Amino acid sequence: MQEKMEFFMSHKTILACDIGLKRIGIAIRLQSIILPLPAILRKNRNQASNDLSQLLKEKNVDLLVVGIPHHENGDIHEMQRRIHHFVSLLNYQGEIVYIDESLSSKEAQEYLELLSKKERSEKIKNGTLDSLSAMIILERYLNSLK
Repeated sequence: MQEKMEFFMSHKTILACDIGLKRIGIAIRLQSIILPLPAILRKNRNQASNDLSQLLKEKNVDLLVVGIPHHENGDIHEMQRRIHHFVSLLNYQGEIVYIDESLSSKEAQEYLELLSKKERSEKIKNGTLDSLSAMIILERYLNSLK
């Protein structure tokens, strides 16, 4: 039974997102490879939810992993409410899993340390940093299954 579950999970298309107010970082797992995708730049929540819904459909996503912030003391974080509302706008019928995204952006910044200040700034503006954060969220989810 365990082997069947591992086979099924290894063949699921999983997409992770790091939802922010300006950008939505995206990463996808295809077979066993995790790749960052171009971030969705938010003009408004309807445009962003439509863009993400379209991507979920195009990539035939089986599972959506959504990063969600947590306060250390357990209080409800304001972004949790916003993220849950945003996800409710999606046209997606597949499975959705929420996972703690704490410090994923800080961890993602480490990937950019070797770049110049100008290059780092550009990667932040264009959403590359957010998509790297989504990769980390996806890795955390996959590690939680082990």
